[in-house]
Amino acid sequence: MNRFSTFKSAGLIFALLLLAGCTQNQTKQAYGGAVPELPVEVVKQDTAILTQTYAASIEGVTNVEIRPQVSGYLEKILIDEGAYVKAGQVLFQIENSVYREQYNNSLANLTTAKIDFDRKKELLKSKIVSDLQVQQAEAIYKGALSQAELSKINLNFCTIKAPVSGYISRIPFRLGSLITPTTQDPLTFLTDISKINAYFSLSEADYIRFQNQYDGNTLEQKLTNIAAVKLLIADGQEYELPGKIDAIDGQFNKTTGSITLRAKFDNPKSLLRSGNTGKIVITQKYNDVILIPIASTLFMQDKVFVFSVDKQSNAVQLPIEVAGKSGNNYIVSGGIKAGDTYIISGFERLQPGSPIIQKTATQNFKTTK
Repeated sequence: MNRFSTFKSAGLIFALLLLAGCTQNQTKQAYGGAVPELPVEVVKQDTAILTQTYAASIEGVTNVEIRPQVSGYLEKILIDEGAYVKAGQVLFQIENSVYREQYNNSLANLTTAKIDFDRKKELLKSKIVSDLQVQQAEAIYKGALSQAELSKINLNFCTIKAPVSGYISRIPFRLGSLITPTTQDPLTFLTDISKINAYFSLSEADYIRFQNQYDGNTLEQKLTNIAAVKLLIADGQEYELPGKIDAIDGQFNKTTGSITLRAKFDNPKSLLRSGNTGKIVITQKYNDVILIPIASTLFMQDKVFVFSVDKQSNAVQLPIEVAGKSGNNYIVSGGIKAGDTYIISGFERLQPGSPIIQKTATQNFKTTK
């Protein structure tokens, strides 16, 4: 090594020592000229309860479009918007004079066809008519019977009844409106809200963690073991009854990368309606995870840091990976491990690499379960 290289190396070492000295001097100045004595704690593993919320859309267990099966003028509206109706109750009446006339004509044709068929069966015994003529009469009779049944169905369709019990939605039509089976808007919606379904989505990573925490070899077994969930309604209040996740979509959405789950809630007071929004609250339990008090971390430039202590009692600023929150603690998935030492508090003016005096924490930071 030549003299210039030796001089260059010596200068670099001197600069590093000078920088370290400046850092320590800055820390000493910040703490009144003394090496700070700060409380430390050993990183431990414990059980964490992680609460997560997911946006949810709410629907009644049955949400039926009420549509006409025949064309005609709306003659009667027998219910009001928002009313509760029972299955089988008449909702609308379509003017039926045309369909009643068609039915009466079909009955007359059926009677004539039946008389002719019976007459030819008797004549066949005397060989006055052939088997072919009887078969033709029978075919005409069956056609008339089918036409009569179809006419009766169309006549009955003029009376529109509730297929299920539930609440009536808005009715966009008025008396005298011409309605057809191809009309774009339904007559109304009928919603059974005795129970409601809340639909929400999980990302692929959340879903994997979610299903791995429950026992069972099949999806059906896991669904049985899933704990009850809560529902936060639009004003942030907690709905009074717990719900149960009872169904999971068969595939992930390729666009969003998420999968939809369904939670069912009893709704005896009809507090929830189709179209409501809310948030599903899922509580998940994690065993043997690293917990760091949130108060013992720094947040800078979208990253979370904690001050650790090396073997020489120097402060080391470490970025950590946060998987979630459990009470007043972060659930840490990387950046620091069990057995490491971290500074609990008093590090706000501390510079990385500065020496500290470690002291036992006077306050025991317990995990929140």
